[in-house]
Amino acid sequence: MPDATTLLVVGAGDRGNRHARYALHHPDRARVVAVAEPLHVRRERFAVEHGLAADAAVADWRQIVERGRIADAVLLCTLDRDHLEPALAFAAQGYHIMLEKPMALDEESCRAIVDAVERAGVILAVGHVLRYTPYTRVLKRLVDAGRIGDVISVQHLEPVGHWHQAHSYVRGNWRRTDESTSMLMAKSCHDLDWLQHIVGEPPARVSSFGRLSHFTPANRPQDAADRCVECPVRGECAFDAVRFYGDRLAAGDKGWPLSVVLDDFTGPALDAALRTGPYGRCVYACDNDVVDHQVVAMEFAGGATATFTMTGFTEMANRRTQIFGTRGEIRGDGRMLQIHDFRTGDTEEIDTRPAGDMSASGGHGGGDEGLMEAFVAAVAAEDPSLVSSGPRESLLSHLSVLAAERARETGTVVEVS
Repeated sequence: MPDATTLLVVGAGDRGNRHARYALHHPDRARVVAVAEPLHVRRERFAVEHGLAADAAVADWRQIVERGRIADAVLLCTLDRDHLEPALAFAAQGYHIMLEKPMALDEESCRAIVDAVERAGVILAVGHVLRYTPYTRVLKRLVDAGRIGDVISVQHLEPVGHWHQAHSYVRGNWRRTDESTSMLMAKSCHDLDWLQHIVGEPPARVSSFGRLSHFTPANRPQDAADRCVECPVRGECAFDAVRFYGDRLAAGDKGWPLSVVLDDFTGPALDAALRTGPYGRCVYACDNDVVDHQVVAMEFAGGATATFTMTGFTEMANRRTQIFGTRGEIRGDGRMLQIHDFRTGDTEEIDTRPAGDMSASGGHGGGDEGLMEAFVAAVAAEDPSLVSSGPRESLLSHLSVLAAERARETGTVVEVS
C-alpha cells in the first residue's frame, strides 16, 4: 500500500478545517503534518485535532517555507487577497497545491499563479467544488452524451440566501470590494466556472447588470440602533443577528457560519462578539459596497447563450438550472434532475443523492469531499488529469468573471480574452 499523501495546511479557518478533515476521515490516503495559522486559538485547536507537535503549528506560512519542502502538498486556505504570495512560494518549492477559490483577484495575479505551477511542474487544483459533486458529474455525463442534443441556452440561478448575504457580504469579510473583491468573484466565480464546465467552453463575450439596492442607510428602519443587541425594532427585522446566531448557538451548531463569529461557543462570548465585532452590526449601518443582486449574460463561441442570476433575497436554497437543447431540456436543483425528451414527450427523473446540502456547512453537496478525493488521488498518482479544476480551466473562468464585472461597471459588452 502506498504511503498516505502528506499535507501542509495554510489557513485554519472554516475552509482549511473542512478540507483538512479529509485526512481524518481517510488516514490511509492523506495525513496533515503541519499548519500555519495566525490566530492562536484556531492554530491550537487544529493542532490538537490532527495530533501535531508544537513545532508543526506555526503562525506564519513563511516559517514553513524556511524549512524547505516538508510535505507532498499544501492546502492554501487564506483570505482571497492573500493567495498570490504563498502560491508562488510553495510552487517554487515543489509543493502540489490545492488553492481555495478565487485563485486570485486580478488577471495579472491569476496568470502569475498559472505560470508558477506550470514552470514548477506541480499539480494545481482550484477549489471549484461544484465541479466535483455527484449531481454535476451526472449532469455533465448527460450533456456530453447528447441526451438533449446540442445545448442552445442555459438559465442558472444562485439563491444566496438572505442571511448568507447579511453574514458574509454585508457584515463579513467579503462586504467591501477594496478589502476583498467583487461579489461576482467572491461568491459566484463558482457559478461561471460551473457553467463553463457544463457547456464545455468558456464564454466569448459577456454583459452584466447589478447593484447594491437594499443594504444601505436609506433603508434603515426608523429608530434602529447601530447594533442588533441594542435595537428596539430587531424583533421585526429579518436580519436580526441576536436571533440568527443565538438560535444556532442554542442548537449546538458550532460549524459555519457561527464558527466565523466565535472561537469560544458560549453565550457571553456571543454577546461580546455581537456588541463589539462586525457580525453584530445593523445591516443598514455597515460599510459594505458589494452588490446584493446581479445578472450576467453570456455568449459562447459555439453559439450557445446563458444567463446567470445571483440574488441575496431568497431563502437558503440550492442553485437551480435549466438547460435547453435541440432534442430536450434538463431541469436541476442540486439533487434532482428532470430530463424531458422532445421526441417521446417523456420526462425522466434522476436523484443524484448528494452527500449533504449545497451550503458550505453541508459540504457543498459532496463537492468538498470530491475535490479532496480528486486532489489527493492526483498527487498520489502524479496525474493532473484527475483534477478537473486545473490551472488553465480555472484561469479561463476567472477571466470570464473579471470580464463580466468590467461589463457591469462600464455598461458594455466585453469580450473574454
